[in-house]
Amino acid sequence: MARISPGVTVGALTLGALAVVALLAVQAEGTGPAVAAARPVASASATAAPSPSASAAPSLAPLPAAGATGSTRRVVYSIGARQVWLVDPKKNPQLVAAFTVEPGSVSPNPGSYTVYSRSATSAGTDGRQVEHVVRFTQQSGTVFGFSAAVDGATPAADPNAKTGGIRETRQDAQTLWDFAPAGTRVLVVA
Repeated sequence: MARISPGVTVGALTLGALAVVALLAVQAEGTGPAVAAARPVASASATAAPSPSASAAPSLAPLPAAGATGSTRRVVYSIGARQVWLVDPKKNPQLVAAFTVEPGSVSPNPGSYTVYSRSATSAGTDGRQVEHVVRFTQQSGTVFGFSAAVDGATPAADPNAKTGGIRETRQDAQTLWDFAPAGTRVLVVA
């Protein structure tokens, strides 16, 4: 039976440890695989190019002017466009990702908010199990936040129920979760 020298074993363990550290560093920066797969865009004025696997993806609107200015990291949500943009002024390009969403039956008032609560999993107001819940305001008893249904469904909200959950795909919800810890600004535009 062939013996493996201690030098080869130590080298293999060192390479494995470096790979794990590099992966964790990339994830900590918020640029891991989930962000790269979230239909990144080339510039704040350009629309997002569909990912290679989503050739039938709807075309995305450009970042609204109100969301393009500012020096803070922010999530921009357009009620009318049913779209979210993740903007980080410290990155080049500043527009990290953009994707469509399915709004709840009630919309938040346009304005500036802050992420105040997050839950890895929860029950949605529609009874579905949801994940990556990022809440940013409460108005008239309705909680508004972003989430993804664990089963991956993004059906239109029941107009007879008062829901403020803004649904994303599971992939997009992971991207927003990684991008928007508590305290992140959320700008809601009409």
